[in-house]
Amino acid sequence: MEEGRRWEEMPTDCLVTIFLRLGLDDLTISVPFVCKSWAQASLDPGCCRVVDFRTLDLMPWSRFCKGFVSRYSLRSFSFSPLMEFVVGRARGSVTELVFPSSSSVSWRDLVCASVKCPGLKRLALPDHLMLEDELRIPELVGGWRNLEELELESKPSSFLALVTRIGHDCRRFTRLRVSGLITPEDASVMVSCLPELKCLDLSKSYLTKEELRVIVNGCKSLERLAVKDCLGFEADEDVVSMASNLEVFEHQGSKLLDDYGYETDEPEQQSGIFCW
Repeated sequence: MEEGRRWEEMPTDCLVTIFLRLGLDDLTISVPFVCKSWAQASLDPGCCRVVDFRTLDLMPWSRFCKGFVSRYSLRSFSFSPLMEFVVGRARGSVTELVFPSSSSVSWRDLVCASVKCPGLKRLALPDHLMLEDELRIPELVGGWRNLEELELESKPSSFLALVTRIGHDCRRFTRLRVSGLITPEDASVMVSCLPELKCLDLSKSYLTKEELRVIVNGCKSLERLAVKDCLGFEADEDVVSMASNLEVFEHQGSKLLDDYGYETDEPEQQSGIFCW
């Protein structure tokens, strides 16, 4: 019987199509080491348009980290070499970038993303950044002029400046998720600086009815608003009525007081990727 066609003889464009379905771990420590043709195909920038580091176990003792250190002859694992390796292979083609939630991300990594990912449309920033790094995040926005969606694990101390810069530099911006204490100033800056905002997720925040009213009435393009499990307001008839023009209004679990009968400005932190 005639021998079938070998995998390594498959055309590069076909291999790339297959590799698009693989995770970041396979594309980093497995596929490039199978054969020369697979290694060449894995270098196609299209394989790295979506980079989600939260799919990886980045503990130093994990299978992935040990494999990365071994494959690339490193002395030990740290996030920065991985970040530079992945975005370097992408050659500017990354459109979605999800940083890990852990504190392993440095200012250097954020700068790398700003410089080497100019086509970024969706960005999820890490939590637990150093305070000095949080304050400098607005400096990076100019490198992401195509940004459409931003996810913040918790509200950074530079939130007002960040939203202002996004409104100035990112004309296509339409989606935001953030959790934290939403002040009158926060509500006002979102209304004034994000006129095209369509989807807003403030779930697990401290948010009063007054700030909610400012957002609903002021964000004229808003279509979807999630304020689930918030403290500071109850979804009474007045609240439901003010949001009646929205296509989607999610308010399940929101309440005026916490379980002890007190208002609080320390909401639980939310994890996961913002999606509708």
